[in-house]
Amino acid sequence: MSGEIGSGLTTWIEVSRSALAHNLRLFRELLNPGTAVLAVVKANAYGHGLAEVAELCRSERVEMLGVHSADEVLALRRAGIDTPVLVMGYLTAAQVERAVDPSVHVLASSREVLDALAARASRLGAALPVHVKVDTGTHRQGVPPEDAAAFAGLAKRRGLAVLGVATHFANIEDTTDHGYAFGQLERFRGAVAAVEAAVGKVPLVHAACSAAALLFRQADFSMVRIGISLYGHWPSKETYLSWLIEHGRDGVRLEPALAWRARVGQIKAVPAGVPIGYGLTFRPTRDVRIAVLPVGYAEGYPRALSNHGRVLVRGRSAPVVGRVCMNIVMADVTDVPGAAEGDVATLIGSDGREHVSAEEFAEHAGTINYEVLARLSPALPRVLTQRV
Repeated sequence: MSGEIGSGLTTWIEVSRSALAHNLRLFRELLNPGTAVLAVVKANAYGHGLAEVAELCRSERVEMLGVHSADEVLALRRAGIDTPVLVMGYLTAAQVERAVDPSVHVLASSREVLDALAARASRLGAALPVHVKVDTGTHRQGVPPEDAAAFAGLAKRRGLAVLGVATHFANIEDTTDHGYAFGQLERFRGAVAAVEAAVGKVPLVHAACSAAALLFRQADFSMVRIGISLYGHWPSKETYLSWLIEHGRDGVRLEPALAWRARVGQIKAVPAGVPIGYGLTFRPTRDVRIAVLPVGYAEGYPRALSNHGRVLVRGRSAPVVGRVCMNIVMADVTDVPGAAEGDVATLIGSDGREHVSAEEFAEHAGTINYEVLARLSPALPRVLTQRV
């Protein structure tokens, strides 16, 4: 693995422009013609870098970006990204005042948020755009389907522009039985019809996440929200299995866009039987060479990978040994000929023929690919590359 890309860095994340563009174009081909794409860039673009991914999405003419918070809206605008944004999380009145303008759509489900938006719209002299969030079965954010029309009517009377109606699936990734999701779709269709009867045609109707966008054309409506699969990952094994059951192996090849690298900070010879790391949890049964890497759980490498994970050095697998520390990981490079200080280790991604996927990483850590990616420290430098 060449160290030229991260020259001068001890650890960094590489993000592939070509992989992101490939995944976006894949969905353009897969979706019903004319379906708009909202690229979900919350959580620092799932760890890939908010500004970097948003700029790529703008160049690919993505219709809208999805964020969770006011701070993410402001970060996009500071980066010069003028693509319309949908805020999908809760906003306080102060955050509405700071971050919302006519290019910022708000997913709303409470009267308090409508009040704040109406006050802001009055001061701006503009009808701010809202999307009515309908709770069709997750039982978290959203108004009940039977209340959606009244809520939309209230928003319109308060001088807001009802430009969207949305819902979210509760059980579409963790199963191959999508009966619950289809029930949600039926409830959502009814709510959309009621809203449009109350306030007129709504241009942005959206329900589909990555899994639904991959599997069900009947969930496309006028816009889909692409999150984990924008970054080249299947939402779950069950989603992939559902695709195979329906379509076989043809048609979809997602390209993971991220690689995480770190330089070997030291090579240490440790005799057989001598404990390594905190808690003395690993004692080698032979003389070993240990690579010390300057990353740890503070950077997003889970402590759960202590004595379980692996990294790649010079195209070979090297097991993680001892406890993962706040800023240090140790790997056994005894079987990596020539491993030396300054070498580049791959924590996630490819090196030669070897590959550590986010899914493997997550499985060893007892979690999901979403969490592994989203928890990569925003302090890690993001380096855009053509490929990773």
